[in-house]
Amino acid sequence: ANAMGLSTSIRMMKEREVGSELRKTPFTGIKSVLKVMGKSWILYFKMGWCTIKISNDFLFGKIMQNPWICKELLQRILPELEIDHIEYPELQKAIKPDVDARSVRLDVYVKDNKNTVYDIEMQVSNTKELPKRSRYYQSMIDLQLIDKGEFYKKLNRSYIIFICLFDTFGKGRHIYTFENICKEDKGISMGDGAAKIFLNANGTQDDVSKELKAFLDYVAGKRPADSFVAKLEDAVQEAKRNREWRHEYMTLLMRDQENLEMGREQGRKQGEEKLARLIKALTEDNRSADIVRVVDEKEYRQELYKKYHII
Repeated sequence: ANAMGLSTSIRMMKEREVGSELRKTPFTGIKSVLKVMGKSWILYFKMGWCTIKISNDFLFGKIMQNPWICKELLQRILPELEIDHIEYPELQKAIKPDVDARSVRLDVYVKDNKNTVYDIEMQVSNTKELPKRSRYYQSMIDLQLIDKGEFYKKLNRSYIIFICLFDTFGKGRHIYTFENICKEDKGISMGDGAAKIFLNANGTQDDVSKELKAFLDYVAGKRPADSFVAKLEDAVQEAKRNREWRHEYMTLLMRDQENLEMGREQGRKQGEEKLARLIKALTEDNRSADIVRVVDEKEYRQELYKKYHII
């Protein structure tokens, strides 16, 4: 309780300072920013690191670097498969198809002894776009699996798995598995070897094994009596003692904050440019009264933006 109280106090204090301080501070690396922000800011990040759980995608990716844990999780999600061992082609695989396409960074990218490929993603926020994102991830992964001129039959079987703290499809299930089948005859499978699985940590139906439910309960913040969950908790606590990972996590948070501030600044400048164009147009039309309105009234400003083809 004392730790939670300290964390809350620091958070409330820093939320009043962080935005303005970061806007005034040029980002030259995490150490320079932390020096300006002071010891309380360092404590703020350390407290955040100490309180994150398995549902944090950064921590989840680190924990899944343990092959036994990763294999056991996959086996609980896909009990029909016989996974002898798993390999790590790349940790947190980054896929950049070309300069114009959107790049992706996969949380956990592994393959098993049969060359089946698995992408496991931890998802806390419901962005309402996971089905479309899974489609994009599938295409990006497939591009990495075969080279130009190779036969399509070389495409590995693949599973894209999202572990969610919410119900993507709103039916109360713990698991939703999708494969391509014939709409007219459900008994005909396309056989493309691609499957997408969406797990819901807060499901209400009795639709998964007790082993998988124990894991999902743990993701949801519960502490079920389960040997695998106990090993996961031990791994989480051990990870939090890893100084290198803590520093990496803090650095990523600082970069995210910097990108957020840069986005806000860019948005502010774009807004100023649009308003300047609108005021210029109103001045040319001798609409001085409207200039005052567009400055004070957002809806009227948006209306005139459209009328003058500024947006």
